[in-house]
Amino acid sequence: MNEAQWQSLYEQACSVREKAYAPYSQFRVGAALLTKRGGVFLGCNIENAAYSPSLCAERGAIAAAVAAGDRELAAICIVADKLASPCGVCRQVLFQFGTKIRVRSYAADDPQKFQEWSSSELLPDGFDLKPHG
Repeated sequence: MNEAQWQSLYEQACSVREKAYAPYSQFRVGAALLTKRGGVFLGCNIENAAYSPSLCAERGAIAAAVAAGDRELAAICIVADKLASPCGVCRQVLFQFGTKIRVRSYAADDPQKFQEWSSSELLPDGFDLKPHG
């Protein structure tokens, strides 16, 4: 991933963040996911009064990629009101699709302020159902 690619993902994540549905927390999040084939898929958080059916931006973007048949994830850019790492559920879902996915989180008001991890750094002992030797 080069900085121009991250900048493009950042801009798209900012754009989709504006469409977030966050009437309870007012914490809007957008995500732009890049696949190894070069596809870009977007997601925004969608809150629900019952909380558990709420959808995080990251999982929305992953669902869009999977629905399009593009399951080889390369990187995801997350933009929120402030720097925020993915929640535990999103960490597990990212891990499900690869241990080397690059994850970068930005504060919406400052494209120079970010944190970056790999999916395995976010979830070092991630759960999987693969048979072990």
